[in-house]
Amino acid sequence: MTDQEPLSITTSIDLVIEARWLVPVDSSHSLREFYSVVIHHQVIVDILPTIDARVKYMPSELVVLGEHVLIPGLINAHTHIAMSLMRGMADDLPLMTWLNDHIWPAERAVISEQFVRDSSLLGCAEMLSGGITCFNDMYFFPQATAMAVNQAGMRANLGLAVLEFATSYASDADDYLRKGFEAHDSWRGNALISSSIAPHAPYTVSNQTFEKIITYAEQLGLGIHTHLHETRDEISQSESQYGMRPIQRLTELGLLGPTFVAAHGVHLLAHEIDVLTEYGCHIAHCPSSNLKLASGIAPIALLLKNGVNVGLGTDGAASNNRLDMFAEMRLAALLAKGVSEDPSTLPAHQALEMATINAAKALGLEDIIGSIEVGKQADLAAVKLSDFNTSPCYDPISHLVYSCGREHVTHTWVAGELRYSNGVYANIEPIELKEIVQTWQPKLRQYKH
Repeated sequence: MTDQEPLSITTSIDLVIEARWLVPVDSSHSLREFYSVVIHHQVIVDILPTIDARVKYMPSELVVLGEHVLIPGLINAHTHIAMSLMRGMADDLPLMTWLNDHIWPAERAVISEQFVRDSSLLGCAEMLSGGITCFNDMYFFPQATAMAVNQAGMRANLGLAVLEFATSYASDADDYLRKGFEAHDSWRGNALISSSIAPHAPYTVSNQTFEKIITYAEQLGLGIHTHLHETRDEISQSESQYGMRPIQRLTELGLLGPTFVAAHGVHLLAHEIDVLTEYGCHIAHCPSSNLKLASGIAPIALLLKNGVNVGLGTDGAASNNRLDMFAEMRLAALLAKGVSEDPSTLPAHQALEMATINAAKALGLEDIIGSIEVGKQADLAAVKLSDFNTSPCYDPISHLVYSCGREHVTHTWVAGELRYSNGVYANIEPIELKEIVQTWQPKLRQYKH
C-alpha cells in the first residue's frame, strides 16, 4: 500500500483533523466546508467531507476544529532568523546606516554559535505561534540554526552565507563556502532541512566568488538566495563600480535561473522584470521591511502580471520587527492595490498563495508542502474565526488576509506533528526563551540606536 492509496477503517490512522473550513490553496481557489484531512506517517492520505471521514476512518487522534479554517502551513520566503535578538535595537534608520553603524558592529561583538542557536530558537517560537511551518534563511553559523530548527520541529531551507569580508564565522569567501558545505553535509539525512547557497548581495560578493557559487550550485543541485535591488544606493554603487545595474551583472555572470531567489526586488525596471520572467527566477517580497527601512515599494503587480513567481517574506526581526506572515499578506495586498489604484489587484487568495505555494515553489519544495493535497507532507495551521473581532465571517479566505492576525492561530503542525497549540510548544519551554533574552539583551544594549 502506498501513502496515497485509500485506507480502510481497520487501518491504524495517525490523525484526522475536522475543520469548519478548509482552504487547500489549489488552482480553483476553492473553499471547502465541514471537511477533514486524514494524516498517516506524516503524509496527507485523504481529504473528504467530515461526515464521510467519520464513517471511513478510525484515527488514533482526532482534532475537532469547529470554529476554525485549516490552511497550509505558512512559508517565510526570506528571513535572518538569528537576528531575532536584535529586534528593535536600531529602528528608524536608513539601510546602510542601520547596517554599518549598528547591526554589523553588534554582530562583530556577539555573533557565535551559541548566539545563533539561541536567537534562532526565539525566532522559531515566534513563527510557529503564527502558523509558519517553514522558512528560508540566510545567516552565519547555519549548523547552530539547524540545532534550533531541530528542537522546534520546524522545516527550513538554510542558506550557506557568503561574504568577502571576515566575521567571527569565517575569514573570507572561500572559508564561508567551506564551512557552509560542511553544514550542508551535516543535515543531509534530515527530511526537514534543505540548503541553498546564500551570497549576501552583489555589493558584498565579487565576480570571482559568484562564479565559484554557480559551479558549486550546479554540482550540488542547490538553489541560490541573495538580496537584489533592495535600495537605490545598491544600484548606484553597482553602476559606479561595474558600469551596470546589479541584475545585469548577475545575468552576465550566469547566476539567474529557476532556482534563483532574489530577496526584495524593490527597484526593477520593466526590462529587468522581463529578464526574471525569462530565466524563471523567484522574488521574495518583504513589504514591511522595505517600508520600515524606506527602501521603497516593489512592483509586485507588474511582476505577477509578467509571470514571475513571488513569495512573501518577513526579512529579519531587526528590520521588521515581526516574523508575522499575516501582517505581510495584508500589507502586500494593500500596497499592491494602492500603487495600482485598482482594488482588484492582488486579491486575498493570491496573497495567501504568495505565503504558501508560491514560496514553496521558490524553494523547490512545491511537491512536498505549500498546499493541502493528498501525498504532501502535513504542514498545517488552524486559524480560529469565531472571536468577536473576526465576526461575522462571510468569506474565510478574505478574513485570513484582511481580518485575522497571528494571534488567531491555535494549532501548527509540521509533518503531521503538533508543534504548537494554544500557547504551548511541543519542544520549547517559555522559561528557556526568557533566559535567552535575559542573557543576550545586556550584551546588545550598547548598539541600540
